[in-house]
Amino acid sequence: MKPDKDQNLILVLRSEWSLLQASLNTLQMSVHKCRIIGSKESYTFEEMESFDSLTSKFNRTSDIFTQKVLRSVWMLLHEAFEPYIDMMNKAEKMFLIFSSDQMIEVRDLRNQIAHEYIPEAIRDLVPEVIELTTHLAGNIETCRIFLKTRGWIEF
Repeated sequence: MKPDKDQNLILVLRSEWSLLQASLNTLQMSVHKCRIIGSKESYTFEEMESFDSLTSKFNRTSDIFTQKVLRSVWMLLHEAFEPYIDMMNKAEKMFLIFSSDQMIEVRDLRNQIAHEYIPEAIRDLVPEVIELTTHLAGNIETCRIFLKTRGWIEF
């Protein structure tokens, strides 16, 4: 890739990073709201909507991170695209993410949510979404340090 293409890609990465930060912020607010709801025998419609919103925000945030930010980084590193698991393992070795195992879990849960059509099943996934949001945020923070060190982002 030519240097001017790298500069354009850095601009794209910065835009994607801002989108990721906004998405992570709303995801963390949903986690807080759903923790307050807690576990109980039955839920109101509004509480179930909160769970649905949480899982949607989890999926969106993980997609922005893996499908936009990490792919742009991969292009800036001039790395060949590989299957997801291989890419995550390599990203961990490069200190681009904290844990490939965590990111594979995030991806598996994201896929499970995307293919779940029963509202009660989504409710049952909420504790795992809350737990894996912490892992997702930690991996995003590791990526932030990587990007900042390279001068690709400023914050």
